Amino acid sequence: MRTTKSLFSPVSGTGPFEQGQVERQIALEYLAEAWNSAEEDGLETAALAHASLFAALATFVRMHGDEATADLVATLPDRIRTGEYNLDRILQ
Repeated sequence: MRTTKSLFSPVSGTGPFEQGQVERQIALEYLAEAWNSAEEDGLETAALAHASLFAALATFVRMHGDEATADLVATLPDRIRTGEYNLDRILQ
């Protein structure tokens, strides 16, 4: 039996989950499993991160267009600086 680590901690809270939150958490678990398999096969973390960003952005462009994707990406610096993507941060 193989045990995999998750890159992403489960969504937690006391209220009921919205369907979108549940689906995103399941999607993150699938991605974490694929990520772990790729690392076990010797792929570098940076290569996985770049490929993931490319795939995500290309999907957003296909679904929402260039402008909407550019607008979304323009919000990322502030969100990154405030710790929104820091997996080690502690929420209170």
